[in-house]
Amino acid sequence: MAEISATLVKDLREKTGAGMMDCKKALVESGGDLNKAVDYLREKGLAKAAKKAGRATSEGFIGSYIHSNGKLAVLVELKCETDFVAKSDQFREFARELAMQVCAANPVCVSEDQVPADILEREKAIYKKQAMEEGKPENIAEKIMEGRLKKFYQEACLMDQAYIKDDKKRIKDLLNELIALLGENIQIGRFTRLALGDDAAGE
Repeated sequence: MAEISATLVKDLREKTGAGMMDCKKALVESGGDLNKAVDYLREKGLAKAAKKAGRATSEGFIGSYIHSNGKLAVLVELKCETDFVAKSDQFREFARELAMQVCAANPVCVSEDQVPADILEREKAIYKKQAMEEGKPENIAEKIMEGRLKKFYQEACLMDQAYIKDDKKRIKDLLNELIALLGENIQIGRFTRLALGDDAAGE
């Protein structure tokens, strides 16, 4: 078994925000490879998130962000199970990060299942037509449409968006890491994005 140094554990904690024992275990499991340990913790976070997904989220915090010019503001509802977690620094910081994300990346909704049906049908029709006009047979056009739809979700849905501070991570990855860290079911609720003179706000 590889010797795991305190420095390596510290590095992994700083990188992921996971607890010391979890970091040590991840490094042991991955033979001291920092990148593999990060993947291990992310997978563990996904498993923990799945187990907690059915639990009620009646507490939470509303994260806010107002752009420096005062012409753009965002409110994001982040929900959890207990008041204790709702008051924690990590939870509130994540709510603020989400507000900054919504401000910068302007999503349409939180997740894929919330994309309005009329928008989804319109996008599908456009992508399929584009593929057909490129001379692709219908079965191939369908596959191309699905691929382009995935890209649309990555732009339109907050959960699927690349994090503005680290494009190797999606917002859903950060959410799962927070669930693993705080040990509760955490859900992103509604958000509102207000731009001065713009009638179109978010969900």
